[in-house]
Amino acid sequence: MIVLYLMIPISLALGIGFVGAFVWSVRNGQMDDTETPAHRILED
Repeated sequence: MIVLYLMIPISLALGIGFVGAFVWSVRNGQMDDTETPAHRILED
């Protein structure tokens, strides 16, 4: 039972960290163009 008191906050912190990283990447334009890299290999 004591393990749950440790694991729940750790899992919540990791989840919030992943959501924060995703929001940061969207705001910085990391996910703007998803088509060009897939077509770039065909142009060579």
